[in-house]
Amino acid sequence: MHMKELDLPSEQLQQDIKSLCSEYAQYNNINPELFSKYNVKRGLRNADGTGVMAGITQICNVHGYLINEGEKVPIDGELTYRGVNINDIIAGCAADNRFCFEETAWLLLLGNLPTGQQLAKFQEMLAESRNLPDNFTEDMIMKVASPNIMNMLARSVLALYTYDYRPDDTSIENVLRQSIQLIARMPSIMVNSYQVKKRVYDGRSMYLHNPDPELSTAQNILRLLRSDKRFTEEEANLLDLCLMLHSEHGGGNNSTFSVRVLTSSGTDTYSAISAGIGALKGPRHGGANFKVIEQLEYLKANVQNWDDDNEIRDYLRKVVNREAGDRSGLIYGIGHAVYTKSDPRAAVLKKNAFRLAHGTDFEGEFRLLNAVERLAPNILREKWKTDRSISNNVDLYSGLVYRMLGIPDELHTPLFAIARTVGWCAHRLEEICTSNKIMRPAYKPVIGDRPYIPLAERK
Repeated sequence: MHMKELDLPSEQLQQDIKSLCSEYAQYNNINPELFSKYNVKRGLRNADGTGVMAGITQICNVHGYLINEGEKVPIDGELTYRGVNINDIIAGCAADNRFCFEETAWLLLLGNLPTGQQLAKFQEMLAESRNLPDNFTEDMIMKVASPNIMNMLARSVLALYTYDYRPDDTSIENVLRQSIQLIARMPSIMVNSYQVKKRVYDGRSMYLHNPDPELSTAQNILRLLRSDKRFTEEEANLLDLCLMLHSEHGGGNNSTFSVRVLTSSGTDTYSAISAGIGALKGPRHGGANFKVIEQLEYLKANVQNWDDDNEIRDYLRKVVNREAGDRSGLIYGIGHAVYTKSDPRAAVLKKNAFRLAHGTDFEGEFRLLNAVERLAPNILREKWKTDRSISNNVDLYSGLVYRMLGIPDELHTPLFAIARTVGWCAHRLEEICTSNKIMRPAYKPVIGDRPYIPLAERK
């Protein structure tokens, strides 16, 4: 597909749209003071930055601070899946030298650590579910390629509805079946979409492999992605670790909350999960890992001495003042809605990033990211005129880890989506089981009544 084949508006239509923007701006301003007047909790955040309580869950605990005498006290972050500390899961799987993602999926979906027999059966169920429906790749991926893989994931998940023999059945049995199939199929959808994108938009060769039922999810992703299907066990173990770390992060994050909102309406699984993908795509959420890599490229291009903290600090100040980078004013990979002193996922990824980068061409990039981690918090505190604790988050090093695994930059956020599908499905199941109300927050109207003016009298 070439640019001329896209649905481009005519020059006249584009000019007309621009003129409408001034009309829109004239009638669509809300005084910022009204948000304070009516105690509106923008972003569903309280004044102290904590989230508005919207529900309860048994699935995950994201613990990043304490409240003492009404004040937020920073602590080292903790992440637990169904009450089990993430670091204990990592250590347990490492001790047995086995992959973690499938065990994590069972734990999050069903609520308890599986026995050896249960885990083996679950792996068989995933293996049986990995193949896409007949002609799905040809009809749903190859015929309408997209340069954005997250877009392809969302569209393909929606398309699976038409292949499902019971798409609208919201019983636990049926949703659990759909969840297992989605978790199993997402890697093939992602890689096939990338391969087609390579051919259509990049003019490169594509190769489509079938998943191997004997391999884990992480192994299959690397096998599907590479032309020779070859990978090392170290690579597969590291990717498995990344998938596990990204599998779940509480009900309040933007994409999971989106899934729960749609689930509360009684809609189907495919609509709910595609909403999660759409939310995760945003650069303020999962898309931040791609933006960190983009930010890294800006740093490499604009900082002459990568070991000079003063030069890096000056550049980051330009970033927060919207004078450099993508002009958003954001330093991607720094700060989190819940974690204050540290993000436990980031600590794990940083350790592995350092191990992989040491002595390689990636070591300089690791040092740059480490400098951002050290310097950015103070720069942001200066900008925001605050003394609150600010740490790096999981996105800061995840992109570099993926790069060192040879995974293309445009697949960083889709990999996040593959992992987070587990958490989304777990929360969908919990929402079905525990809530019987559609989510409907209130919005305060701040426009007065106006008379209707007949068309001939309008000026």
